[in-house]
Amino acid sequence: MSGSAPRGSDAPRRPEILIARAPDGWTLTARTLVRRPLPDVFAFFADCRNLEALTPPELRFRILTPDAHEVREGLRIDYQLRIWGIPFQWQSLISAWEPGRRFVDEQTRGPYRRWHHEHRFEAAGDGTIVTDQVDYSVPGGAIAHLVVRPQLMRIFRYRAERLAELLEG
Repeated sequence: MSGSAPRGSDAPRRPEILIARAPDGWTLTARTLVRRPLPDVFAFFADCRNLEALTPPELRFRILTPDAHEVREGLRIDYQLRIWGIPFQWQSLISAWEPGRRFVDEQTRGPYRRWHHEHRFEAAGDGTIVTDQVDYSVPGGAIAHLVVRPQLMRIFRYRAERLAELLEG
């Protein structure tokens, strides 16, 4: 396939990641085109175990919930990860689940004051546009965000690159 986006799509071939100030924190929006059909891409995200493959190795991310395989509304998932070498426990709740279209995970316990992550999927020619929108706030406000922002940019850039590697071959 060529390196351009499918005809009629304005999706970026490389990830487009923006962070903007919001009234109660920040909003991160990451958008990328994956050259695989929407059902394949959504099925990849519907398996919780694939989250480890999309997370930078230095975070040492592990899913602790033994039966967390298939994402579904109401599922609680416990994770362990390291941020700047400090271990954290994180729990997410899948608060919305619309197969083939979108799902939402929300932090119920973890390092953020607020973390609401909507994953959206849209068919685009022979590919899929994957959009992550994360509304979040951090303890320490704007000063702490100076440290958090570059870390999040790196995580979502890595995520988009790995997604392309794993699904496009």
